[in-house]
Amino acid sequence: MAADTSSLNYDSLLATTLYNYRNTLEDNVFQARPMLNWLKSKNRIKTYTGGARIVIPIIEGSNSTAGTYSMYDTLSTAPQDGMTAAEYLWRQAAVSVAIAGLEEAQNNGKEAIIDLLEAKVMQAEESLSDLLVKQFLGNGTTTNAWNGLANIVDSGIALGGLDVSNHATWASVETDLSSGPLTIAAMSAAWNDVAQGGTDTPDFILTSQDLWEKYESLLQPQLRYSDPATADAGFVNLLYRGAPVTWDVAVDNSSFLSGYTYDSGPVYFLNSKHLWIARHSQKWFTNTSFQRPTNQDARYAQILCYGNLVTNSRRRLGKITGATV
Repeated sequence: MAADTSSLNYDSLLATTLYNYRNTLEDNVFQARPMLNWLKSKNRIKTYTGGARIVIPIIEGSNSTAGTYSMYDTLSTAPQDGMTAAEYLWRQAAVSVAIAGLEEAQNNGKEAIIDLLEAKVMQAEESLSDLLVKQFLGNGTTTNAWNGLANIVDSGIALGGLDVSNHATWASVETDLSSGPLTIAAMSAAWNDVAQGGTDTPDFILTSQDLWEKYESLLQPQLRYSDPATADAGFVNLLYRGAPVTWDVAVDNSSFLSGYTYDSGPVYFLNSKHLWIARHSQKWFTNTSFQRPTNQDARYAQILCYGNLVTNSRRRLGKITGATV
């Protein structure tokens, strides 16, 4: 005899199940890819409450009132410039979860429908993870695109309403090897240019599989150390001056990134102090209720994300482009 499911409120059950899964969904999405995992592990997903744009203060110059004095000397209180702001647009991303009427009938009962929904959410996880990676590796020019490394880490592209020609410090460090082989010397020069001799250095280096293997081949066997935290997250990595070096299959992948403009032969030198995801406090892995269209035997809900990838100091980010093996 079939189970009596007439008392089940499927709308309420589906909505509650999806809502309860939202934190797991975010964790799974951000654990799936090296860059996403790095941002999550470094707590580089910051919450903003709203506004027409995401406004990030930018330091452009020093404070000229800094100086020495003696006894009753007058201290300078001159008003200071040297500050501006980058204004980033809110961007939106979504993935839909659909349950057809037949699927609902075939999965009668509370446990069965929850299992079905979780399988569909797992599919949504993988798709949303792929989407965010594509956005974060692109140059922000596709329709409704989020910012990506190809335009954030750049020496000439305007970003956040600031043009590099008018804001000299608003340019990333960029080295073009012009189809030359990746070398330790090139890695060293790029690192030093970003660090500028100080302690504010890159803490994550991301590249393609081919270039990661090239870097591995350049190391002495006894120097092939890895970062435990990155390894524990499931990502193969090496170290360069203490920063994990890892790769993503999506980097410089024309098949995966079809339709996106991205860097060729890149090695990104990233700094978690100066690169993060700005997320909207009310719209981050937030699900809508399931709705049944008037002309379909199905229910649909969306998982929504509002945010963008932002930086407050492009000069602390760098890249090598045009590198070959």
